[in-house]
Amino acid sequence: MNVSPALLGHARALLGELLRFERAADQVLSAYFRRHRALGPRERAFVAETAYAVLRRKRSLEAACGSGEPEALVTAALVRVFGLSGRALDADPQLVARIRTSPTALPAAVQAELPDWLWERLAAQRGAEEAMRIARGMLEPAPLDLRVNVTRIGRAEVLAQLSARGLQAVATPYSPAGVRLEGRPAVNRDPLFQQGLVEVQDEGSQLLAYLVAPRRGEMVADFCAGAGGKTLALAMLMRGTGRLYAMDVSAKRLAALAPRAARAAISNVHTLALSGENDVRAMRLAGKLDRVLVDAPCTGFGTLRRNPDLKWRYGPERVAALAAEQFGILAAAARLVKPGGRLVYATCSLLEEENEAVAERFVNEVPGFESLSCAQILERQKIPVACGDRLRLWPHLHGTDGFFAAAFARR
Repeated sequence: MNVSPALLGHARALLGELLRFERAADQVLSAYFRRHRALGPRERAFVAETAYAVLRRKRSLEAACGSGEPEALVTAALVRVFGLSGRALDADPQLVARIRTSPTALPAAVQAELPDWLWERLAAQRGAEEAMRIARGMLEPAPLDLRVNVTRIGRAEVLAQLSARGLQAVATPYSPAGVRLEGRPAVNRDPLFQQGLVEVQDEGSQLLAYLVAPRRGEMVADFCAGAGGKTLALAMLMRGTGRLYAMDVSAKRLAALAPRAARAAISNVHTLALSGENDVRAMRLAGKLDRVLVDAPCTGFGTLRRNPDLKWRYGPERVAALAAEQFGILAAAARLVKPGGRLVYATCSLLEEENEAVAERFVNEVPGFESLSCAQILERQKIPVACGDRLRLWPHLHGTDGFFAAAFARR
């Protein structure tokens, strides 16, 4: 592609908006392209990939170019990450020479492309060597995973159809319903997606449904359902039977579930927009549900491959606030579980404060629950994930987003 001055201008303008960190990066990106509809698919891809490369590697790029300004950072990304020449960019030769000279003796946090506070916390919790492997894994592009609606079609048939259309795809190593695609094909235009036979869902997210392991005819709740990706996975495992409540405090996000459920031919989902974690309508179900999933709001640091802006938007004060909120949500959801029922707590965070600490506090402060072994739950379903009582998934080890999960049973 010819990198024109106009295209460079778009990359710099978009990056300038992103670096304000006022909104989620994907929202900023969508708004920018709505204002510049003349940009074609290839131009949009160039602009977005350039800006996101800076978000991922902001610290080392700032060190390389000696600046935090969008113009210099775009040049640094295109030279260091994408290998373009200064001539192709019509860039300042002195700036290009500086960028090409690799900085030496960079601090560990800069090498990890993390804010100082986040690097220090991750290194303290996981050890410096493992923390660096985790951080480097977050710089790799995330794969495109699909969940096959196995109540309507087999995974082998999906793989065969994708191959017939020239798409490279393989079965995921852990989820029995997962398919991993090569590249970034337009899945939403594929007949399999349009007919509700597949959904886009990270393999790690799929495994949470298998931890809940709902049975036919049960009453189940997805307490923080959002747009319903995990709700649909639970409905699949329930084979369309029983009653599945999709609950969330955002009615707008829940509204996105209805067309997805209709496409997947699912009719046992009932949405409930909550006024808060102690919503009166939800509490009418207290002690009645067989299974409850709490995929709690979190920092999302386990999704940095997809959402690199999160590490710059959130600070340590946000982690502390979220941990308190997560415990409150988990304790409220626990009231819905009947004796003998199962409760699963999950986040897509990397930090112990949002994960193990919340799970331990729950066991210590909420009577009537005991921990279950995630390893045993998954082993019974012949899912080959090596884990202990708690599930931990890492991009650099499992190829999934970073996830944590803990399972409990009500005595």
